Amino acid sequence: MTSSRQNRPSQLLQPQRQPVATRDASTILLLRDCADGYEVLMTRRAAQGNFANAYVFPGGGLEAQDADPANHALARVRQGMVDAGGELRITQALAGIRETFEELGVLLAYDKTGRPVSPAQVQTLDRKASLYEQCRALGWTLAVDQLWYLAHWTAARDLPKRFNVPFFVARMPEGQTAVADETEQFEPTWIGPQAALQRFAEKSLFIVFPTERTLQRMAVFADTQAVLDALQSENLLWHSCPRTGYLQGQDTRHMETDMAYGELEFVHPDGQAGHHLDWQFEQAVPLRKNLLRLTAPNPGMMTGPGTNSYLVGDASSGYIAIDPGPNEPAHLQRLHDAAGGDIRYIVCTHSHPDHSPGAAPLQAMVELSGHARPPIMGLPSAPTARSNSRFKPEVTLRDGERITLQGQGEAGEITHTLQAIFTPGHAANHLCFLLEEDALLFSGDHILNGSTTVVSPPDGNMIDYLDSLDKLDAICGEHGVNHILPAHGYVLGSARQQIAKLKAHRLAREAKVHAAMRAKPDGSIQDWVALAYADTPQALWPVAERSLLAHVERIQTLCLGR
Repeated sequence: MTSSRQNRPSQLLQPQRQPVATRDASTILLLRDCADGYEVLMTRRAAQGNFANAYVFPGGGLEAQDADPANHALARVRQGMVDAGGELRITQALAGIRETFEELGVLLAYDKTGRPVSPAQVQTLDRKASLYEQCRALGWTLAVDQLWYLAHWTAARDLPKRFNVPFFVARMPEGQTAVADETEQFEPTWIGPQAALQRFAEKSLFIVFPTERTLQRMAVFADTQAVLDALQSENLLWHSCPRTGYLQGQDTRHMETDMAYGELEFVHPDGQAGHHLDWQFEQAVPLRKNLLRLTAPNPGMMTGPGTNSYLVGDASSGYIAIDPGPNEPAHLQRLHDAAGGDIRYIVCTHSHPDHSPGAAPLQAMVELSGHARPPIMGLPSAPTARSNSRFKPEVTLRDGERITLQGQGEAGEITHTLQAIFTPGHAANHLCFLLEEDALLFSGDHILNGSTTVVSPPDGNMIDYLDSLDKLDAICGEHGVNHILPAHGYVLGSARQQIAKLKAHRLAREAKVHAAMRAKPDGSIQDWVALAYADTPQALWPVAERSLLAHVERIQTLCLGR
């Protein structure tokens, strides 16, 4: 598989456009302790201009003077800051200090004796004159060493004006008072992160998305020192360029850590807005020109928003239906109709009742509409399968076997090739599928979005599950797979990172299980669940018992094999 065939631009739903170039800026979060924790300084933006009337942290655009080596010479820096970010980090920090002084009259600086400047000394400066020239004349240095790199925000790609902004934090200089310039900034306000979020929820404080998410992340810290302690490694806590979707009738922003981010990236790589994220059962959701998703109306604790059925192909090639889902006539009819009845193959990732029972009824629908009978393909259920999970395909797929559709595209012949990948673990007959031309992985229940799959012995096996994760990781590396299409939830991005995160989570849980077994060697499964899943709602413990048992079996097997 050559990289030129992966992620075919011809299959994207919309022509791609170049996002507006970003402008560099810098922001400082000034913090001070208070009786119930700490507060951050916010100000209201002017009624005109960028972020009109929004409460923000002080800052502004980088200027040529901020990068001037002569002005860099005025900065007192930490070596770690320079090592981590180079001269650009100094430029950004200086810009934040300068903007904070110009907008609020607050200055992070040292006088010529090396002491922090006093409020009286700051009062002698002209906020409209060059800060750098005034400091140079007075022998002052700018306290870049008091700034810590918290986060980095790059504005969403669909916005008409975009900024690229490091967020620094620093203690508020002792004794100084913020006085707004009444031009760009108004109403300096000290407020705790949680209180600000509460006022935002009550619609009495308007903030933009990066401010909201920053406050959410800040709310977990007890005081100013806790914030600074978290930044001592000189590594920022997050770097985000949000994407925009359409949810519950309005535009919504999503960070990389949000469940919908990978899908937004997948559908519109260039960041265009407009993709609908509401879960619904009536309409097919176009993900690519050759890929539709229809979600079965079976939402629940184990199925999330419902089982995703996928149609791969197009009108010229016909379609492959992946996981027709439960025997839900209305869902199967929609699946049939979305393909115009031209379903050439029906494949099932595994035999569970939310995945395979719809296969035979869908096959009958296709025949009844005058099309050729599509074979039902997959792996037969093992003897260990539950009574409601029996499945016998008409065609047994071997590991690595391919199913290919051929059609006509704008540039000539086009193919859609699914490769079967044997991935036991969640179920003994589990398959994933690789859409080779587009480097997409259909993960069935092996990898989900928003939860971890249950591994329930005897049909489920944790050794097999983890080995299959390694196999999928290798395939993603070989084929350049970046997106995973799960049977439950939105599309996942950063495929290999998702797999690594999932494996790490499983092994961390297994370590807790092993610790519980050592703490209570004569304990029951219920005793061990209470310890190993103490961070999980008790309502989920009965389900967790199944995966815990799979971990116990793996631990015992590994220990016996030593």
